[in-house]
Amino acid sequence: MRSIIYLAIGIFFGIVLFKSEAASWFRIYEMFQFGSFHMYGIIGSAVGLGSIAIQIIKKFKIKSIYGEAINIPPKERSFTRYLVGGILFGLGWALAGACPGPMFVLAGAGYIPILVVIASSILGTFIYGLVRNKLPH
Repeated sequence: MRSIIYLAIGIFFGIVLFKSEAASWFRIYEMFQFGSFHMYGIIGSAVGLGSIAIQIIKKFKIKSIYGEAINIPPKERSFTRYLVGGILFGLGWALAGACPGPMFVLAGAGYIPILVVIASSILGTFIYGLVRNKLPH
């Protein structure tokens, strides 16, 4: 039953991403050209809502739907790794025209070339998993 609920939420999220044009290559290109506020509004709303939700979870000690305590550890303070990761993520996003969530939305909408990007991102994630312990912290 839980899998069906997760599937329904994922489908709803995909529809919202597609209808809000968050998966649109044109909107992403427009964002990287600083030509429109559209994507910045979506991203800013998500960051703001997420920040508020985390503070509410911490303050009221809200439990998961399974009754377990939600433990949100403090964020690690490391400038270099976030800078390098952000640059790589941004370059991939700009080159592919989609970040990880919208990639699957685009595949579901029938944009077949995005499957190359999905396969490449899975391969990159696998390679990172192999070399992660060898990278400096």
